[in-house]
Amino acid sequence: MLTAGVALALVAGGQSAAEPLATPIQPDPMLAFLPAEAQVDWAAVQRGREARKQNRAQVSSKRGAGQPLTYTEKETGQGANDAPSRAEHVAGFGTGRGRNPKLTITGGLAGDPAIPVAQPFAETNDAIPLASAVTSPLKTSGRIGDGPHGSGGTRTGDHDFYKLSGGTANRTVVVTTDTPTGDLDTVLVSYDANGQLLNQNDNLAGITDSRLQVVVPAGQDVYVLVTSAGAGGIPSDPMKPGTGKQVLTEGPYDVTFTENEPDKDYFSVDLKAGDVLGASAAGKATRVVVHDPAGREVFGSSQDFSFLYADTSPLPAGGNAVADFVAPKDGRYTVGAENGDGRYDITVEAYRPGSELNPRPEVLTVFLDFNGARVNTRVFSNEPTAGNKDLSPLKKFLPGWGLTDADENKVVDGVIATVRENIEKDLAAKGTNRRFGVRILNSRDHADPWGQPNVSRVVVGGSIAESGIATVGIAQSIDAGNFGKEETALVLLDILSAPAAQTGTSLNRYITPASDKITFIGRAIGNIVAHEAGHMSGSWHTDQFNALDAIMDQGGNPKGMFGVGPDAVGGTADDVDVDFHEDVLNPNEGFTGLEDTLNRTAWGYTKGGN
Repeated sequence: MLTAGVALALVAGGQSAAEPLATPIQPDPMLAFLPAEAQVDWAAVQRGREARKQNRAQVSSKRGAGQPLTYTEKETGQGANDAPSRAEHVAGFGTGRGRNPKLTITGGLAGDPAIPVAQPFAETNDAIPLASAVTSPLKTSGRIGDGPHGSGGTRTGDHDFYKLSGGTANRTVVVTTDTPTGDLDTVLVSYDANGQLLNQNDNLAGITDSRLQVVVPAGQDVYVLVTSAGAGGIPSDPMKPGTGKQVLTEGPYDVTFTENEPDKDYFSVDLKAGDVLGASAAGKATRVVVHDPAGREVFGSSQDFSFLYADTSPLPAGGNAVADFVAPKDGRYTVGAENGDGRYDITVEAYRPGSELNPRPEVLTVFLDFNGARVNTRVFSNEPTAGNKDLSPLKKFLPGWGLTDADENKVVDGVIATVRENIEKDLAAKGTNRRFGVRILNSRDHADPWGQPNVSRVVVGGSIAESGIATVGIAQSIDAGNFGKEETALVLLDILSAPAAQTGTSLNRYITPASDKITFIGRAIGNIVAHEAGHMSGSWHTDQFNALDAIMDQGGNPKGMFGVGPDAVGGTADDVDVDFHEDVLNPNEGFTGLEDTLNRTAWGYTKGGN
C-alpha cells in the first residue's frame, strides 16, 4: 500500500523496492491515473485546487472582451421550459458567420411550495452534541448572533448545528441558505459524527448565500453548520461550543434541506460539429446541464473545476457550476439551469477548437519521450518540493519485468503502436472530425521537438522518487478544445514494474509463463499514455467499474486499463482492445451524463484552417 512516506522507487540494479522517501506530492485525482492502493490526501488536494483557482481567476480576468447576446427567460409559469423538449430557443448564438459566440441567460427558479416549514430551533445548538435534529425536506429559520457566543455573549461567534440522520440507503441532501435582510454572509459546513470536516461552501456566485450537497450514508449521521463566513468563523473544535475565534457578520437566515428541487429551466442553442461549449451558472442556480439533440444528458455539473483547464483556455470559469462540452455533430443542444430557488445568470460561450486557428495545414504533435527528461513539476503542483526533476529513461525499468536492454526496442514499438492505434487510427476512422490530424513522434526515431509551437509531450519513464509525485500518470490539464497545445504529461514506470506482491497496479500481477510479455507491457503502457493525452485534449474520467473498459476510465481498476481479458492473464488471446468510447462520466468526480471521449479527443486534434 502506498502511504504518505513510502513509495515504490527504483533502486540500483533496476529493481523496484519500497524505501522511505520525502513525502511525495499528492496529485489531483482528476488529472491523474492513480495506483489502485492510493490513499488520497484530500487536504493537500484542496490546497492545490485553491492555488489553481487563484491562477485561473487571474487568467480569466484577462479574457477577451466582446458584447454577449442577452436572453431573458420567458417562462411565466413553472413547467413551461422544464424539459429539454420544451426548451426556449435562443436565436443568433453560435460560432458561424453572423452569430454571437457569447451569451448571457437570465432567469429564475421556483422553489417547492410543499416543503414543510418548522419553527426556529432553540439555542444552544453551537456544537455537534447539541445539534438540532432535522428531516428532509424541511425549511426552517434561525439567527446568527442570538446565542450565548454571539456579539451579546462571549463574542467567539455563534454556530448553529443541524443533524441529518442516515436511513437504510445513501442519500444526498441539498442544503441552501437565504438571508432576507442581507446582513449575514453565510457559510455551510458538513461534518461526520466525530467532527471530521467533510465539505463546505461559502458564497454562491454573485451573492452571499450558500449551498452545499451533503451525502448522508446509510446508518450514519451527518451534521451541517450554519455560521458567518470569514476567517475565524468556523469553530476550531466542532464538538465543543464557544470554540470560534471572533464575531463576524450576524443576522437572520432561512435554511432549506431538500432532496428534490422541482423547477428546471432549459434553453436551446444551435451548435456546429466541433464547437467547444462552456457554461457557468451564477446566482441561485447551482447546477448546469447540457443535453444533446436526442435529449440525452451529456454533461451535468454542480461544481466549478475550471481551474483544471489549460491556462490558455477561453472557456468561462467561476460560478456555482461549470460545464464544458464538445459537439460531435451539427444540431440543436440545450443548456439547463437546475437546483435553486431564485434568480440566476448563465454564461454560455462557444469556440472552435484551438488548433483550428493555426495556419493551414499545421497539425498538433504528441511527442513520446522514452529517453528520460527534465520536467518542471510546477506545471502539476504548487507545492514547495515541485521544480525541475530529472526522470530516468524507460530502459532503466526493464529489469523489473525480467527484460534486458535488448528488449527495449520491442517494448517501445508496442507503446508507439498502441498510441497510434488509439489516437491516430481510431479517432480518424470513428470520429466525426473530417479535418482530424495529429503527428505522433518519439524520442527513438525523431529529433526532440519539445519546446516548439504545437508540441505536447508524454514522458514515459521516471519514478515517484524522481518526480516527487505519487502517481502512475498525470496530465497538465483537462483541456476541452486543446487550447493549450504545448503541455506535458507523465507516465511513471516504478509502480508498473514493481514486484507483483507490492501493488495491484504492477503489470507483473498479470504476467505468467502464458503471457506474451512484451506485447502486453507495450499495450498497457500505451493505453496509459493515450489516457493522459486524452486529458490534455479535453476528456474527463469515465466510470472504471462499469462493464465497459475505456481509455479514459479513472484509476482503481488496472486490469481494465491494461486490457486484461477474462482469463486474468495479460498478453493472451482474450485480451481486450481498450479504446476511447462514449461512456458514463465518473460518478465519484461529481459530474453526470454521458461523455463522448472519442469525439472530444478527435476534435482536440484539428488541422489548421487559416
